[in-house]
Amino acid sequence: MPSAFLAGIPRLRLLCLGLSIVAAVLLGFILVPGSLALELVRYGGYWFIVGTTGWFVYLLIGIVRAAAKERRSTAGRLDWPGVATVAIGSWFLLVHEPFGFKIIMDEIMLLGTSMSMHLERVVQVPYRAHDIQGVFAIVTGAVDKRPLFFPFLVSLLHDITGYRPENVWVLNVALCVSLMGLVYVLGRRMGGWPFGALGVVLLAGLPLLAQNAKGGGFELLNLVMIALCAWLAIRALETRRSLELSGFVLGTVLLAQVRYESALFVLPAGLVVLLVWWRARRVDLPAAVIAAPVLLLPVPWLQKIFSVSQDAWQLQSKPGMEAPFSLSYVFENSAHNWAFFFARDEMQPNSWLLSLLGLVALAFLVVFLLRFSRLTQGTTTELGLAIYAFALLGLFGLLSSYFWGRFDDPIITRLSLPVHLLFVFAVLLVLARMPRSRVLCYGLLGAGFIQLWGWSLPATANHAYTLSYVHGREVDWRREFIRSQPSRDFLVIDPNSIVWISHLVSCTTPAEAIRRPEALEYNFRNRLFREFYVYQRFEVEDETGALRLDPDFDPGPAYVLEPVVERRFTALSLARISRVVSIDPSMASARGEEPSLPRVETDPTATGRPSVEEARRLFREEWFRNLP
Repeated sequence: MPSAFLAGIPRLRLLCLGLSIVAAVLLGFILVPGSLALELVRYGGYWFIVGTTGWFVYLLIGIVRAAAKERRSTAGRLDWPGVATVAIGSWFLLVHEPFGFKIIMDEIMLLGTSMSMHLERVVQVPYRAHDIQGVFAIVTGAVDKRPLFFPFLVSLLHDITGYRPENVWVLNVALCVSLMGLVYVLGRRMGGWPFGALGVVLLAGLPLLAQNAKGGGFELLNLVMIALCAWLAIRALETRRSLELSGFVLGTVLLAQVRYESALFVLPAGLVVLLVWWRARRVDLPAAVIAAPVLLLPVPWLQKIFSVSQDAWQLQSKPGMEAPFSLSYVFENSAHNWAFFFARDEMQPNSWLLSLLGLVALAFLVVFLLRFSRLTQGTTTELGLAIYAFALLGLFGLLSSYFWGRFDDPIITRLSLPVHLLFVFAVLLVLARMPRSRVLCYGLLGAGFIQLWGWSLPATANHAYTLSYVHGREVDWRREFIRSQPSRDFLVIDPNSIVWISHLVSCTTPAEAIRRPEALEYNFRNRLFREFYVYQRFEVEDETGALRLDPDFDPGPAYVLEPVVERRFTALSLARISRVVSIDPSMASARGEEPSLPRVETDPTATGRPSVEEARRLFREEWFRNLP
């Protein structure tokens, strides 16, 4: 940077930026050990994210007002065709796919974290929680590896409307409409209404987007923040004002806290900041730029969970895998990804038209990358969109080297959503530079609508790709069972305890039931819960018809069960909910059994009969000691 650029910077601001960077590096990567970092996230992460979000929203309101004022001065009226386009495109995405938790346990873990943020302002997933005399209290929990921004937004909805698991769907529906609006705005900037409509139609024809818009994951928020940061980058490059630059930087800080790999977008954000300074011929250091390194601290702190916990990468889910990322995975992943992009059966929620157009456009984007100096001389819209397209291309490469980077897997399919956004950006960028681009755009718009009407709508209506995921359907059945109960004062034994806890139902795991049968028997004997239920999963032997219980769902021989209801989810598997009829600790399995907790006893011969208050106090102590 030429010395003339630095001459106008107040020394205090430059010093503060240097201190912020040094503090972020030392605290984020060097001085704070893993266990302490997770505790800082647990008790301080909420306040980091609430401060950053409040600051960002304040700046965003100012930026939107300025942009709206500029548009009114040029266009003079609201873009009603654009509003109609976004509304219709969103409607097609939202009308057929059912609401539900699509990916287990990711979405339930996010809901559980939002519950802790709402009830206690603590960042953790509740693993034990009980209705204690009418108060549903979290007993134990742990910091989850998933970033904070999505569960924080859900917790805000809990704060405003009351705790409801369904708030995750309210948020994702709003995010779906926001995404379509942002893509339309970016496309309109490239070439007017046809370009904006083309972006909307291409996304509306992607069943995978519909699936996630009606699910409980953070994928839609990731896409919205990428598109929003692209728009903010364009605004910052255009205006070169502190307001837009500050909003863009804080938006990047929040984007980095949506998904694990979203921290990669800090790199293109740094390039945008340098380009803004270069175009303005001065270095602008507003407070948001100075504070950004410190506000990013939850990102490296949370990443330390991968060093603290050996299972965080879940390498055990695929035997033989030794590293989460490797170039050796690229070839095999690419074959699976190609099969996903161009699948013609309804078991894959893809859009073959978007895949075809996007991959062709990516070839032209590589040429743009080699001619970056010429690209910087284009419009700010092209420049900003190209920077984020290249960032998404880098993310595509990272996902291709991931050991679980196969997009045709029903659990991993959602990871392809940023790649589909890349396809849309690439199509818009390439189309804008082609001769007779407007005529071509109308042609592609027609092809996109034919794809939407002839292929995507039937696929979304059937949503076979959603129904094939059995674990999601099992969660729907659990929710149906909860709704059928007159009250929630019952206890469930289920290895997926967070599903019940996030719906305000007391739950413990089969492993805990085996380890502490005396505690369960104490609660059962004293009727501290209205009913005791056990959720179990069985495989059906096709030759004999016998049921084989999944060991993870076996509470052991101490529990005598009476089947209540069961449901078959596949031809050879079913789930059952049973009532606990009796508990005999003497029949407990030796697996993992530990000595029972000593009872709280009194000596009536020493002090006489205890008072009513003393008896109640002793009972409460015994009760808390024996919580399941």
